[in-house]
Amino acid sequence: MSWQKTNCVLCGNQCGLEVQVEANRIIKVRPDKDNPTSEGYVCRKGMNIAFFQHNADRLLYPLKKVGDKFERVSWDQAISEIIAKFKNILQQSGPRSIASLNSNGGGSTYGIPFFVRFFRRLDLRYNYSAANQEFAGRFWAHGLTLGSQGMGLAADFENADMLLAIGWNGMMSHNFPQARRRLTRMSKNPEQLLVVIDPRVSETAKIANIHLALRPGTDALLLKSMIAIILNEGMFDKKFIDKYVDGFNEILPWFTGFDIKAALKVCELDYDQVYKVCREFVTRRSCIRDDLGILMNRHSALLSYLLVVLLAVSGRISVPGGNLVVGGRSESESTDPRTWRTLITDIPAIQGMFPPNVLQEEIMNDHPERIRAVFTFASNPLRSYADTTAYEEAFSHLDLLVVTDMVMSETAALAHYVLPSKSAYEQWDAAPGGGSRTEIYAKVRRPVVKAEGEQKEAGEIFTLLADAMGLIPDLPESLYQAARSGSTRKYRDALMNYLQKNPDSGRVLQFIAAKTLGNEIGSAHLASLFTTFLQRPQASQEEAARAGFAVGPYQGMDIYQAIIEHPEGVLVGVRDPSRYNPYQNIERLPTKNGKIQLYAREVEDWIRKINPVDEEEQLKTDEKFPLILMAGRHMDMNANTQMRDPAWNEGRRACTLAMNPVDAKKFGFTDRQMVKVITEAGEETIEVEVTTEARKGQVIIPHGFGLVYDGVKYGANVNRLTKNTHRDHVGTPIHRYVPCRVEAL
Repeated sequence: MSWQKTNCVLCGNQCGLEVQVEANRIIKVRPDKDNPTSEGYVCRKGMNIAFFQHNADRLLYPLKKVGDKFERVSWDQAISEIIAKFKNILQQSGPRSIASLNSNGGGSTYGIPFFVRFFRRLDLRYNYSAANQEFAGRFWAHGLTLGSQGMGLAADFENADMLLAIGWNGMMSHNFPQARRRLTRMSKNPEQLLVVIDPRVSETAKIANIHLALRPGTDALLLKSMIAIILNEGMFDKKFIDKYVDGFNEILPWFTGFDIKAALKVCELDYDQVYKVCREFVTRRSCIRDDLGILMNRHSALLSYLLVVLLAVSGRISVPGGNLVVGGRSESESTDPRTWRTLITDIPAIQGMFPPNVLQEEIMNDHPERIRAVFTFASNPLRSYADTTAYEEAFSHLDLLVVTDMVMSETAALAHYVLPSKSAYEQWDAAPGGGSRTEIYAKVRRPVVKAEGEQKEAGEIFTLLADAMGLIPDLPESLYQAARSGSTRKYRDALMNYLQKNPDSGRVLQFIAAKTLGNEIGSAHLASLFTTFLQRPQASQEEAARAGFAVGPYQGMDIYQAIIEHPEGVLVGVRDPSRYNPYQNIERLPTKNGKIQLYAREVEDWIRKINPVDEEEQLKTDEKFPLILMAGRHMDMNANTQMRDPAWNEGRRACTLAMNPVDAKKFGFTDRQMVKVITEAGEETIEVEVTTEARKGQVIIPHGFGLVYDGVKYGANVNRLTKNTHRDHVGTPIHRYVPCRVEAL
């Protein structure tokens, strides 16, 4: 048996893998040492992708709920009935009555654009996205400071000699290629410095050179203290501020007179150690990497704002080893009067999306335009999002719930129709290309096993729905003939000719290509990839020419063919280093004066309330809920809800309640004791794990458990313990600070 190259799809890094297949099953997995990005690096999740692919919950056929049971139906029946109900709801209640809900696509990168385009073509704007479950506060803060919610600040880790990790456990969540290797090397290098800010002793904190183990929920106090130290001690970068920053003088009163030592006392941190971190940060090639530890914590959106302030006053934006400006202008800004807002919770679209955390309330109300239909794609809100109980009740009140997924998830079990999609290993899809800042590589992931039922690519499913909805125009026979010819050049010419005569059809180009070319080659996803190479701007053609592709109208076709023929990836462009400089993006900020905006009225009162007295009062616990639950934990034994078969963790303590020994003694619990965790939202039964990794006063439950696999529930569903109303002003759930109590069974 030969080894086939593929990728892990259980996190965004998609590390390279090689697999052996026997009888259409993945039987062996090993890291791909030839992969230019991962270079043989992989965690145990990637080594266990066979459990993701082959499990008892796989969906094989379209299903329709009849009474309280599912019945197998044909694709034609499912599509026609769904669209009939869809049209009726749209006609009776209007476009605001329909919502879409998607996650990362379960490895279906090419499927997501089909899903999004279907709803956008119908001007249905209520897209509840996993991105806004986690990053809405960051998008909002960057909109205020950088001028666009679509812009971000990426750590230039490769050129840094100091990394400040805030609420980020990179040794487990990865987030960039070969994270464990690179973080370990940094921590052992005497010329570099790894600083971790985290209440608990995470895997990253264990190897850190400095660990600021702050009191849970005091991140805003700490960041404000650090900024105040830098300003008070004159450590700020005046040259950078004068050139790139606006509003510096206006924010100074926020930090003047701030009692830093009292604030750090509330944080339970040593002043001298925090001062040292500040001094090192402003004098080194330093960058910041933050994550859910603060994005889902108290003052979530404000923390993202304060991080921009900290980086700006330290002169660490768009400099080597700092944080680089990335991304572009957002399609929708929350301050735009044309931006949709949720009807009941009044949450604006952030980055054109809405937080799943408020969907329950948008369904459970009497508004004439309330949400009546929900389409979900590769998303399991009953285990992925806050307040499972509220979701169960809300979904029971829908007129139409359609789930597109590869498995019978907890959400699919409540649906009216379930549409089975191919897995990441049964379809063509995108994979990381690798390369450098000047080299552009492209790569596709090809099927390594065959679908064993009637599953379809997500792109094909939404093409069928779009066609039934009348979104795809009548197409000429010449287009079908060109697709059947087997010549990419003939098809390209026919498609370009059609688009020139029918320019409005470009708005459904993906669907047109999927219906014609995709039907012939057996992949809507490859057809979608084809459309990205139809026309190439001069700059892109020049870059590709440096990689050996001849300039001309068919250059894109040559690149497309090369990508398909080279599963290991292919060099498709080389940037001119004299013209491409990632550090110059700061020169193109879409703010009113092209500078970083440090002052915003929206945060002024909020920042002033971040003081030792008010925060100490807010942080007080009571007898009813004396502990703080950290809902969610990255580790080697969870992968959101994608790994359903518990056998992959056999023999491991995969889902436990981590508790500090001091708290275990105080409340009378012992290791491996079964307990009940109770919050405002609900309760779950779980096993105690006494460990010094948990901070005193804080308990931890990992996410991704409580799944019902083959009819049996395993582990605790932490989202049964998180109330959907426990959130910030843009809808982000405060998962990292949930008051709770623990009782013996």
